[in-house]
Amino acid sequence: MRAQELSFEEIEKGDPEHRLCNRDLAPASSDDRVWNGYSLFSLWMNDAHNASNYTFAAALFIGTGTLMGLTPFAIVIGVLVATAIIFAACCLSGMMGYETGAPYPVVSRVTWGVWGANFPAIVRGIVAIAWYGIQTYIASISLELLLMRIFPVMREWSTPFLGLRLSGWFAFLLLSAVQLLIVWRGMEAVRHFQGAAGPIIWVIMIGMAVWMLSQANWSFSWMTNASGETPAFGTQLYQIFVTVGLTVGTLATLMLNFADFARYAPTKKAVYVGNLLGLPLNWTAFALTSVICSAAAVQVYGEAFNDPGDLLDRIDNNIVFYLVSIGFIVATVGVNIVANFVSAAFDLSNVSPKHISFRIGGIVAVVLSIVVTPWNLYGSPAAITYFLGSLGALLGPFFGILVMDYYYYKRSNVNLKDLYSPQSGGHYFYHGGWNLRAVAAFIPAAVVALCVALVKVPFLEAIAPFSWFVAAPLGALCYWVVMTVTHTPRDCAPVSETVETESEVLKLS
Repeated sequence: MRAQELSFEEIEKGDPEHRLCNRDLAPASSDDRVWNGYSLFSLWMNDAHNASNYTFAAALFIGTGTLMGLTPFAIVIGVLVATAIIFAACCLSGMMGYETGAPYPVVSRVTWGVWGANFPAIVRGIVAIAWYGIQTYIASISLELLLMRIFPVMREWSTPFLGLRLSGWFAFLLLSAVQLLIVWRGMEAVRHFQGAAGPIIWVIMIGMAVWMLSQANWSFSWMTNASGETPAFGTQLYQIFVTVGLTVGTLATLMLNFADFARYAPTKKAVYVGNLLGLPLNWTAFALTSVICSAAAVQVYGEAFNDPGDLLDRIDNNIVFYLVSIGFIVATVGVNIVANFVSAAFDLSNVSPKHISFRIGGIVAVVLSIVVTPWNLYGSPAAITYFLGSLGALLGPFFGILVMDYYYYKRSNVNLKDLYSPQSGGHYFYHGGWNLRAVAAFIPAAVVALCVALVKVPFLEAIAPFSWFVAAPLGALCYWVVMTVTHTPRDCAPVSETVETESEVLKLS
């Protein structure tokens, strides 16, 4: 079911002061719905093919902390199961965007209220800005190495400033400017960039895997880890579950705000096909190529690298070095725009639509990402654990509460005009613009989620990789309990006019 189109001019009549809307937050029109299945597939290609995901897969293979190195078989199976779960979750959140045509901050008004929706949007925005800076820094390492090989004089730019050498600053600021330029040109520029970059990156990654295997005399074992050991079956089974938990946690951000992209899809089929090709198939294949590169590095260099920058620095073939460096840079720009930049821009715009457009939100995101000095954040395990870990843990309850409310209580029925209405009589004004039932459900779920993510005791540390699986269902359960105790009926927000079939959509278009 897709809601009837609501123009920005119609919204202005009910909100002339633009307290809840600007043109970027208004529902997508038929002309905007050009993100077909390939566009969404490209989105996931760009989200998967990047340095941080290479690092993630390689770290699982090598082993980090108390986690023994996983075998390629365990990693591939774990990623496959995880991405199947993410596929289902993104279809749920994506349908909210498809049906309303609205981005995530606006969709969340259904559950949190027209003003209360700023709370989850700000939390999501902070996570997006921090990870935007970190991803830009990771990509800037490859760019810095590339520039230093082309311009050796840059090796002398070693003076540190706020924890980063001058050559690193140059690469970081240059990448920030490129990303801002792409987003400044709008969502169509984002779509075209992704469509072109995704296949190119795949060719480069496959080429790198083949080259690394050839250097290793085609030696590769599915069942041994980086130490050359074959873990026991029980150990591998546990590690598969850990891989599932960590992979789902990695994409908890996009699972929450996938409406930002699905709102531009012309049909439901486009959402399902794009997600199916881009998640279980594409993500698993990329994890496999990353592990192949890491496994081959053990044979070639005597050690595996979980940082692609270290691997790049060992490559003495200039053609391979340039191609792979450019591939990682383009790939990380792609994931940054998809997973972090677009979300941060929409979230910031939602806070003050009258003063912050999508473009202005993007500028603010870039500035803030520099202020947090992401290289210091990335280099501090404690900062990652306590700052980003605590914020990330909150995304699970947000997802669970939103899905429970939208699909079970609202039955996908949305009064589109009231999503943009600051009037007290609107369906989503609730109590002063806040849905206090959502707040009451969120608090206990958030406390548990934070304990799982941050408290260092044996039992909680054991389930920490599965924090999203604890937090999201708990958020939904708490919301159901609150709604039951307060005797709130289902279907409590009647829909305005809706269109039931694609043929009727065409008649209205």
